[in-house]
Amino acid sequence: MKKNFKNRVYTSLFLLIMVYLIFTLKIFLVYSLIVLGVIALLEFHNLINKIFKRNIFIFFFNFFFITYMFFFCFLFLVFSDLIHLKILILIILLGCISSDIGGYVIGNFLKGPKLTKISPNKTISGAIGSIVFTYLTIMSLTFYYTNTVNLSILFLSIGISIACQIGDLIFSYIKRKAKIKDTSNFLPGHGGILDRLDSILFGLPTGLLLFFL
Repeated sequence: MKKNFKNRVYTSLFLLIMVYLIFTLKIFLVYSLIVLGVIALLEFHNLINKIFKRNIFIFFFNFFFITYMFFFCFLFLVFSDLIHLKILILIILLGCISSDIGGYVIGNFLKGPKLTKISPNKTISGAIGSIVFTYLTIMSLTFYYTNTVNLSILFLSIGISIACQIGDLIFSYIKRKAKIKDTSNFLPGHGGILDRLDSILFGLPTGLLLFFL
């Protein structure tokens, strides 16, 4: 447990450095989207191949995921050219990361009743911790950039955290069906790229949608 926790800490620091470089250097953003996107597609393809035997199902799910990833990366790249949208994406992205951290830290510290059978490690306390960490992060960053905080930030944070947790649970269910624990061993202590992106793939679009609404 201690070794796994250290690995998660080191990998989290590495990911935070990556986030900084992504939002600082455009060339790093482009290469990161290409590399992470390709690895995520390969990991998803491996999952689907373990679940389905018929080519029609494999083709359908892979096509859907490739299309989704393409538009996700495309919008991420386009929005990053506009300073206000770039700051918004950064705030939501850090909120998604905080949701994962809050769920892991609070869930392991308080434990308590399980949230669902889909992912036995998920607890109700962890789900609440995810929301709290997301709100504190988004509220702090919003206040830093705008010097204002209002009730809409709370609803935005709840929506983002719930979307992140749903994404995490969906991929946990897919991994259970594929009978594997992690999508790969690319990130020590975290598993594969999809193990880190699962919540962001749901949380980031949800955050943008809620903000514009």
